[in-house]
Amino acid sequence: MRLRYTGRCRDCGAQLAAGTTAVYDKTTKTVQCFSCRAGAVVEPGPPAATPPGPDPLDAGRAGASARREYERRSAKRETRIREAHPHLGGLILALSDDPQSTTAWAQGARGEELLGARLDGLAERGVRALHDRRIPMSRANIDHITVGPGGVHVIDAKRYAGKRPERRVDGWLFGTRTEKLYVGGRDKTPLVAGVHKQVAVVREVLDAAGLGEVRVRGVLCFVEAEWPLFGGDFTVDGVDVLWPKRLGERLVPKEPALAPERIDEVLRALAAALPPA
Repeated sequence: MRLRYTGRCRDCGAQLAAGTTAVYDKTTKTVQCFSCRAGAVVEPGPPAATPPGPDPLDAGRAGASARREYERRSAKRETRIREAHPHLGGLILALSDDPQSTTAWAQGARGEELLGARLDGLAERGVRALHDRRIPMSRANIDHITVGPGGVHVIDAKRYAGKRPERRVDGWLFGTRTEKLYVGGRDKTPLVAGVHKQVAVVREVLDAAGLGEVRVRGVLCFVEAEWPLFGGDFTVDGVDVLWPKRLGERLVPKEPALAPERIDEVLRALAAALPPA
């Protein structure tokens, strides 16, 4: 404003004659010359509010619960031996191994970790993975769930190093046709029933979330198993039986079954209902 009276700049103290254009502060009833005004430091205001985004999603850690169980059993054995043999416990532990019932948990955890790393590597191709998910009101868990162009896959990881999975069919000509899963010559068909139970849990979660149209497929993925040079993968009672590389091919089909904009919605519904184990 143009000053009606002579004034003095509140900052530099310069004399401002009447009629000089300056800045007048009504609150403090002081004036400020334009030179000081131009060099004034403006105090920053509060940061602009950031619109709330979706809650961070916990994808879980592959093999976490199996690894914990192995460590719990191993530690329990060590404590038992050291208490029973205060002087020789360390030597006994050094010269003996954990029983197979304990090491099986470590082997299983390693299989899940290997497969989990491969599944995470498919993220750039649109595949999102959840690992080691707890089934509500149950001690069981689901090793891996993937959501991607191929739909939803419920994956049970098994590590049978050097053993060949195969399908055997009974009742071709006489009686009911029955498919069985054998691994290393031993009947492992109950593994198929276990996958069906896990698929039913995931199916129930999706139906409750209004996502009943999303396709769900059960998979048994054998890590470090023995497979033939050609072919090898098969299906037993609707469950796909294959190895990690072939699984990766199935998860990213040429004709997508799930649109990209639906993947995050489906993933979050499953993550919320099936937390990390």
